Amino acid sequence: MSSSTIFKAAVGAAICLSLAHDVPAQGKENPTADLLIELIRVDTSNPPGNEGNVAELLAAKFRPLGFEVEIIPTPEPAKAHFIARIKGDGSKKPVLLAAHADVVGVEREKWSDDPFAGQVRDSYVYGRGAIDFKGGLAVFAEAVMRLMKNHVPLHRDVILLSEADEEGGRYNTSWLAESHWNLMDCEFALNEGGWIMKDAKGGVQYVSISTADKLSIPLIVTAKGTSTHSSMPRPDNAIFTLSKAVAKLADYETPVELIPSTREFFETLAKTSEPSLSAYFQRLLSSKDPNVIHEADREISKNVLLHALLRNTIAPVFLKAGFRGNVIPGSAEATLNLRIIPGTNLEKLIADIRGAIGDPQVEVSLPSGDSREGARLAGLVRQAASLQPSSKDTDLYRALEGSAHAIWPGRPVTTYLFQAGTDAIAWRSRGVPVYGIYPFPITAEDLTRMHGNNERVPVESLEQGTEMIYRALVRVASE
Repeated sequence: MSSSTIFKAAVGAAICLSLAHDVPAQGKENPTADLLIELIRVDTSNPPGNEGNVAELLAAKFRPLGFEVEIIPTPEPAKAHFIARIKGDGSKKPVLLAAHADVVGVEREKWSDDPFAGQVRDSYVYGRGAIDFKGGLAVFAEAVMRLMKNHVPLHRDVILLSEADEEGGRYNTSWLAESHWNLMDCEFALNEGGWIMKDAKGGVQYVSISTADKLSIPLIVTAKGTSTHSSMPRPDNAIFTLSKAVAKLADYETPVELIPSTREFFETLAKTSEPSLSAYFQRLLSSKDPNVIHEADREISKNVLLHALLRNTIAPVFLKAGFRGNVIPGSAEATLNLRIIPGTNLEKLIADIRGAIGDPQVEVSLPSGDSREGARLAGLVRQAASLQPSSKDTDLYRALEGSAHAIWPGRPVTTYLFQAGTDAIAWRSRGVPVYGIYPFPITAEDLTRMHGNNERVPVESLEQGTEMIYRALVRVASE
């Protein structure tokens, strides 16, 4: 028997063995949920992050299994990236799974439980990061560890990256790629992004895999007036002027824009939604009548996620004005967060926002290019301008699609424009296709808790997601 025949036989045996669950992952009932609980209990709120603590936690699990493990410290104390590699035979380039270890902060008084306790209640794991993205990190990590435990022969290396500073900071994957690209280089990568959404009956409605991200842009709106004693208010009050400008933006809506991935996504919704809503999707996609499109947009946009996918969005996130209770300040400033669709003409969008405000006394501008933020943003915009959505014609996309169909038969898989942003630009800017998924089925109500209070993810969904990602890895790295 030839060596190639022996190898193929070994691969087939390993696949059959692993997919039949003859080798239980960690010997526990819900190993992914258990890992997620451990991750949640490491507070990595950013700032400051302290992602190095997660790196050490993961290293203690991966090293004994035989992974090549590296912890990459950053110039900021306690902030580090974690990389684990399982070696293949080298006949194909690696596949990489990236998940960020940092989380956003919390309003503790608004949580029912300690957000960093990692508690299980009513078949959910609760805690900051349960969805974004420690839940994803737990799924990716467990799937990768399962490959090693099941001794699956691999044609390509499989790399797990636990990232720092994704939620905001200087030492994210772009920083890592500048100095350690050899550790991240791959044929394609998996990241956060698309959703596996449940329908009203609790079943999976669709699986979406993001092939592009919106770009996050800060925009500064500034009003100026006369600074004077608060006992003698004047007509040119900067705070009033700014308030009127922001109120106008509250009533302003950017137009509907559908790129190919969002068109495919809405075509999927038209097929899988209840009749009244499905008709609105059909009209949005096919009508040329502006009034019909406006009506469909209005109904569809009652779902805030779908509203965000249909257009460039504008959200005020910071207000700054005043320094004493008896002084009318000479200026007032709002920071808007724009989330823009790939291919958007940023200058035109800013001009449209100025037009919506309609006040020449109000300045609308990007952060100054002389500032660190302005310089970073200018570079990001230049990079993003040349990026194209990742192609569906890759082994990884096909593996994800096939494993999703295996876990949820009959449910459609669609491309998707991620309405938020990720750090995938570190790979996409180097020509590496990146696909995104939150690898667990959730409800629309679960989704509202992301970056909010009482964040949670179903235990059963974590196990389903782990099986989906594991099957995809076996297919893309072993077959």
